[in-house]
Amino acid sequence: MMTLERDAADFIARARARLETADLRPRLRQIGRVEEVGDGVAHVSGLPATRLDELLRFEDGTLGLAMRIGEAELGCILLSEGSGIRAGAAVEGTGEIARVPVGPGLLGRIVSPIGAPLDGGPAIEAERTDPVERPAPAIVDRDLVTEPLLTGITVIDAMIPLGRGQRGLIVGDRKTGKTTLASDTIINQRDSDVICVYAAIGQKASTVARVAEAVRAHGAMERCIFVVGAADAPPGAQWLTPYAACSIAEYFRDRGQHALLIFDDLTKHAITYRQLSLLLRKPPGREAYPGDVFYLHARLLERAAKLSQEKAGGSLTALPIAETQAGNPSAFIPTSLISITDGQVYLEPKLFYEGQKPAVNVGMSVSRVGAKTQAKAIKSLADSLKLDYAQFLELEVFTRFGSMVDERTERKIAHGRRLRAILAQPEYAPLPLSLQVALLLAVADGCLDDLPLSLIPEVRKRLAERLPQDLPRAARQIDETGALSDETRRRLLTLIQDCVAGLAPKADD
Repeated sequence: MMTLERDAADFIARARARLETADLRPRLRQIGRVEEVGDGVAHVSGLPATRLDELLRFEDGTLGLAMRIGEAELGCILLSEGSGIRAGAAVEGTGEIARVPVGPGLLGRIVSPIGAPLDGGPAIEAERTDPVERPAPAIVDRDLVTEPLLTGITVIDAMIPLGRGQRGLIVGDRKTGKTTLASDTIINQRDSDVICVYAAIGQKASTVARVAEAVRAHGAMERCIFVVGAADAPPGAQWLTPYAACSIAEYFRDRGQHALLIFDDLTKHAITYRQLSLLLRKPPGREAYPGDVFYLHARLLERAAKLSQEKAGGSLTALPIAETQAGNPSAFIPTSLISITDGQVYLEPKLFYEGQKPAVNVGMSVSRVGAKTQAKAIKSLADSLKLDYAQFLELEVFTRFGSMVDERTERKIAHGRRLRAILAQPEYAPLPLSLQVALLLAVADGCLDDLPLSLIPEVRKRLAERLPQDLPRAARQIDETGALSDETRRRLLTLIQDCVAGLAPKADD
């Protein structure tokens, strides 16, 4: 009996303490009703105070995002399946905006746009949650883009260089190697200080798994984050994916670190937005896209920047991917992205089918930042190579008609073919800067002009094996400083000539 009385007294004391601290003021809750739901969107009435981009919570726990505000009703996109939502169901405004977990706890993980783990691992241990929509850094908070972001792909690092803080578009037809090029760039950051974030927008699960497996096998998965809005995810989740990935990457940039952000791809993102907008009865414009589709991507890509030293000096480099149809880069979405970004890498189907991989069309590709971000060792070699390659492409087309050419022209064509052979490289095998410099030096100095084309891969293999063994200090100096001294150049030429001399000449094919 004494124990029961003591327990009752303790309960009464705790209840009085809770009553004294309880907030008994009246609260205003606005409850609306679902008028119509389907295809990943819902039309809701009875929430006149809801603001644009506000999170809504349905009675089954599903979250939605208000995308269109009308006088009588509002339209929202569903961020999850929402199979339990029916017409007449209650929906409540949260007064919050969409947020995503950020922090080092996401490194090495595959997550959804709202931060839920998709890799079967434990729950994400986030440092905080940030809004998925954030303003771009102001002009006064930015710095010049001068540091190179090496992709390990010789044709890009030599002729279309990327810088930390740049926005470089990868554009081309379907199945021309766009995702592979982005994967190689991620893999090449395995020995750098760059953190990689890969945003898969509307991609098949097999494609995402293939990229993740390539990074695990060849790169540093522990310094990568995959944000996935897969093809079977609700359209709202696919639409949210690039913004969530950008907020995750901005966390590292704002701490003075360097981040690389891949959007794969923004064409599917625009198509998803068009579908949602038409379902929400927004008026269509060119190619049935709503009028604000340019702003959709402009406000996203403007968040990529190199910050000033007063803002910790971090950088966020964005590599959006866009898909063209039948090699036509003048379509609405590709032209919009070209106008937003600081250059583009154009992958041509014709080159791909001819076996030139990566199938980069150097003539249609451009970097508006240019040689300011290029490593000095490559810059000293690439200036003449770009001109030689452009002349070779024109001469090769001319000679296909069977015209007689002189000896000088034949030498230029032979030199250009060897340069093209050097620029080709297999997937998932990005090259260190020192090996790229050695290969470009071999072409620039004419060391390969008398060598059959069939032996170029053997020269590449020999240089890759002997460079770190015979010239370890020189290779390390080039990789760390990006500079090529006269003494290092001389020693590289000696090594190149030694590698070439051991190969028996064969008939040129």
